[in-house]
Amino acid sequence: MAPLRIRRALISVSDKAGLLPLAGALAAHGAEILSTGGSARALREAGVAVTEVADHTGFPEILDGRVKTLAPQIHGGILGRRDLPAHVAQMEQHGIAPIDLVCVNLYPFEATAAGGAAPNDCIENIDIGGPALIRAAAKNHDHVAVLTDPAQYDALLAELAEHGGTTQALRVRLAGEAYARTAAYDAAIAAWFARDQAFPPRLTLSGTLRQTLRYGENPHQQAAFYVNGTRPGVASAAQIQGKELSYNNLNDTDAAFECVAEFDGPAVVIVKHANPCGVAVAGTTAGAWDMALRCDPTSAFGGIVALNRTLDAATAERIAAIFTEVIIAPDADPDARAILARKKNLRLLLTGGLPDPAAPGLTVRSVSGGFLAQSRDAGRVDPAALRVVTQRAPTATELADLIFAFRVCKHVKSNAIVYAKNAATVGIGAGQMSRVDSARIAAWKGAEAARAAGLDQPLAQDSVVASDAFFPFADGLEAAIAAGATAVIQPGGSVRDNEVIAAADAAGVAMVLTGMRHFRH
Repeated sequence: MAPLRIRRALISVSDKAGLLPLAGALAAHGAEILSTGGSARALREAGVAVTEVADHTGFPEILDGRVKTLAPQIHGGILGRRDLPAHVAQMEQHGIAPIDLVCVNLYPFEATAAGGAAPNDCIENIDIGGPALIRAAAKNHDHVAVLTDPAQYDALLAELAEHGGTTQALRVRLAGEAYARTAAYDAAIAAWFARDQAFPPRLTLSGTLRQTLRYGENPHQQAAFYVNGTRPGVASAAQIQGKELSYNNLNDTDAAFECVAEFDGPAVVIVKHANPCGVAVAGTTAGAWDMALRCDPTSAFGGIVALNRTLDAATAERIAAIFTEVIIAPDADPDARAILARKKNLRLLLTGGLPDPAAPGLTVRSVSGGFLAQSRDAGRVDPAALRVVTQRAPTATELADLIFAFRVCKHVKSNAIVYAKNAATVGIGAGQMSRVDSARIAAWKGAEAARAAGLDQPLAQDSVVASDAFFPFADGLEAAIAAGATAVIQPGGSVRDNEVIAAADAAGVAMVLTGMRHFRH
């Protein structure tokens, strides 16, 4: 099919970016331009000849602009098939002129709703005519091109320059993107109406392609990165330097940043394969880095580092001393950026803020034939609600470390055991089928780290221990006690809680129950 000349174009856009170059090129190719409201005014002020839609249809805009393009002269001009004599005859009979290009971007409903606008403002930003125009043009893509995003304008301008019109291949691609845009728009509106429902009867997910990745978790898998929200993190971050992020980089960086946001003081989290291998809070981020690295320096090699403060030069120097894949932080000062610039492959991501650990939201995971959705694990233990169940209560220092360790547990794959001391992890056991094995592995890793540091005793000695779920038997707790734990925090709820508590009492260990579990699979 030969390229189709654009004789008449309808332009009605909220986002005026790129509007004047597009309209100027269309006018230069002899197209008549129909437009409405602010778009018509902007074009006229720029010296581009434009016909108001109301003049074209012979009917004024009514109902405060709610009705302006919903007219047979418009939709007939878009939907009429030029290859069907009956359609052509009816269009001529009713004085309907063909429209060959529709350029519409929709009222900014998503931004309005995300900004917390009043319900009436959100309602008034639900576009009706725009989606109707877009869907009509996309349906009749054999004869009409449709633009829904300024990012598409260059492709159309290139075709005008090369072919004098639009090709079938471009129109088909634009039609698919048009339906995806209206689907995402409707999904956002539906989600807003269902904002007080945890799980609406129909859940529609949408995302915008950020980038196609080199591969997925493994080289034989394809992957892409889509964004669909405003939560600070990997999706909102600006990449300051470094090579392209991989699927695994993105997944691990998200895990690290969500974990570091849990803490109020200067904190550093080191993640390897989606699990924290070192977490610490200190007076400075440099101090937190030193303590986090000590937990498991072997695993930290090639890891992801997250900070909850602006990255400074002292911390940057320390991190740059070992091989690191990614650093993510709210910001970085000029000296830190200069230091990291020497590491050309290291990716530096700056987010401008931190995610709120208590904010509501959904997490989604695919399963065969569908997906699972659940609310984000926004649970946080209230120190006042902890229940001491042993003869000895934890000291103030132990209690602070218990709360710290349990927050880390929330971000470690189950079964999770975390030893902590002085607001730093000193042993992490993750992802084991047996909780006893997690306790032993965490202690062993802490002992290995102590030997590497030339210390006389294992890191877990005189530490506290956190378990993401209850101990089904006393053996898991006994393994932690053998490693040197003096206090324990766990959800409780096992039928053998009394046996576990008795084992703690026999060893003089303090135990508190949270009543809250943090499984992470």
